[in-house]
Amino acid sequence: MTDKVAVIVGAGSGLSAALARRFAKEGFRVALAARDTAKLAGLAAETGAKTYICDVSQVADVDQLFGAVQSDLGTPEVAIFNAARRARGPIQDLDPEEVKAAILTTAFGGFLVGRAAAKQMVGAGRGTIFFTGASAGVKGFPQSAPFAMGKFGLRGLAQSMARELQPQNIHVVHVVVDGGIMNPERGRMGNERGPDGFLDPNAIADTYFHLHSQHRSAWSWEIEVRPWVEKF
Repeated sequence: MTDKVAVIVGAGSGLSAALARRFAKEGFRVALAARDTAKLAGLAAETGAKTYICDVSQVADVDQLFGAVQSDLGTPEVAIFNAARRARGPIQDLDPEEVKAAILTTAFGGFLVGRAAAKQMVGAGRGTIFFTGASAGVKGFPQSAPFAMGKFGLRGLAQSMARELQPQNIHVVHVVVDGGIMNPERGRMGNERGPDGFLDPNAIADTYFHLHSQHRSAWSWEIEVRPWVEKF
């Protein structure tokens, strides 16, 4: 049985599914965490992954998740934070409670997952922590302030953690996904914007695995991925 473990937090269809398949293909035992694990049944059966219920905005949930994964599968070599929550609308109309919930998931949740992963990885002396960012983490769009706040915060977290943990052999990476990701379940079939108008989640997953495999003499802390036709 392999001792390589990857935990994907905020798992669902699209990118998370592609990541689960990619790391499982490379011999990793995969843990999938989400608030609703029923939606992960098919992916878990396909990849041999174990599923866990977790609300990333709750300290107890995240700590319990990493404790369970370590007990069930072993200390994660890879931890991927994919969770995010949005609240859209004109700034004067936004519900403060919805904004608070969005930031707690997107930014505070990233902190909790990064903290829990670091605790285990520092003890093991190795590991890779990924934070999935977005265009909103480098440019705030109108009527999307809560998402920008969360993603800007997540980017700052990743940069700080990289500077702190990389000298301890923990690779921290922020991946800016600058564009829409192909996802048939969400009506993104891949041809609405022309050839390769959406990012192929399998191609993104290849990038994640490459980043995990980088030699530590040439680590990247941040990378942007976007379709070749995307404006930037």
